[in-house]
Amino acid sequence: MAERDLTKGPIWRALAAVSAPMSLGIFGVLSVGLADAYFLGQLGEAPLAAVGYIYPVTTAITSLAIGLSAGANATVSQALGRGSPDHNRLSLHAIGLGLSLAILVAIGFYFFAGDLFSLMGAGPDALTEAKSYVPLWALSFPCLVTMMVVNAVFRAHGDGATSAAIMVLAAVVNIALNPLFIFGWGPIPQLGTEGAALATFIGRLAAVVVAVWYAFYSGALCWPDKLLPDLWASTKQILNVGVPAAFSNAINPAGMALVTAAVATIGDAAVAGFGAATRVQSMVLVALFALSAGIGPVVGQNWGADQPDRARRGLAVSWLFCVGYGVAIAVVLFFFADPIAALLADDGQAAQYAAQYLQIVGFSLFGYGVLVTTNAAMNARSKALYSTGLSLARIFICYVPLAWVGVMLFGYIGILVAAVVANVFAVAGAYWCAAKTGLLPDSWPAPPALSLNSVEKAKNAIS
Repeated sequence: MAERDLTKGPIWRALAAVSAPMSLGIFGVLSVGLADAYFLGQLGEAPLAAVGYIYPVTTAITSLAIGLSAGANATVSQALGRGSPDHNRLSLHAIGLGLSLAILVAIGFYFFAGDLFSLMGAGPDALTEAKSYVPLWALSFPCLVTMMVVNAVFRAHGDGATSAAIMVLAAVVNIALNPLFIFGWGPIPQLGTEGAALATFIGRLAAVVVAVWYAFYSGALCWPDKLLPDLWASTKQILNVGVPAAFSNAINPAGMALVTAAVATIGDAAVAGFGAATRVQSMVLVALFALSAGIGPVVGQNWGADQPDRARRGLAVSWLFCVGYGVAIAVVLFFFADPIAALLADDGQAAQYAAQYLQIVGFSLFGYGVLVTTNAAMNARSKALYSTGLSLARIFICYVPLAWVGVMLFGYIGILVAAVVANVFAVAGAYWCAAKTGLLPDSWPAPPALSLNSVEKAKNAIS
């Protein structure tokens, strides 16, 4: 395993060491949602609309895995920063806790999924398709949680490459099997939406087996002489971050489910287009999601090593990147929204809804990047309640109320305006939370090309 000390060297290099490979891994994971939408869209509007209902619910449930991985990252990275020998036992406790909770959640989802989709406004055809997806997805969920916690352990050691490779493995297997099971081939029958879930299960199972094997093989994990000592203390440490972080990550998709219900008042075509657009949005935000995966271990290791100024500089660099990247991606989406939407929505009306979302909401996506990177930094700082509060405020004070008011007054465009307002609000909230948690930098780092040394060299050259 390529273990890395993130407390030394240029801060941008520490961020890039974890974030750069993670961009590939997150791209792979999110591409599964796009592949599902693409292949199921070939079967008609009902399967594509079903994905629009499935996606926010399963994303909300997946927040348990994200939260537990955040708890594992915070506790393990801080232990590594302190030079504590307990990091291995903490890692194993986090994996056991994650697996146990995942099994319970999967059982609950299996029994109540149909009611959730009905409450979201799914029509009879879309509901039938969505319910067929649930059993195999629920079976795959414990595999996903275990894989994500093990990956968090890799990242806590500064190894983003291994974590990314495992995520890519899961995605490649899933996407390769998608058309086989969705459309059928030879003796394999056409399974439609259920086939997409079967491909997901096989991909996650393969990835978790490889992740656990390599963790022990590489030394990221090793079996201790005594596993149970300090189990309760470890559990409290992990859950102190993991529970608020899971709730924080669940807030956005839960809010998206409520917004999807508002979109459903317009019709299934709007839901299909809205769902397709949010999956494109997730793909273009890959670099910012990867940055949030990188800032966690950087802040955790440096805070554990009593280098808070370095942790603050890391967050400042992250914010600057969010703004620059957000502007660039907004321009691209504005000009290419129509062909992008057409790839995922064969129905002309659904494609129009998707393109309109990308053109308008695209200009505010930098704000969502600031939100997720700040939340990750606060989680690694063991201040997960602030990240929960920030996410709650963005969704339930801004996005959901404005979306429902907007759809009643202005139709679909009102929902898009609500999304823009919520993302801009997130920037102000992130700044305030960073100040309250001690993560606001005293000074902003200058870009390398404008550093003082570079300016002096330029002056000397001119003179």
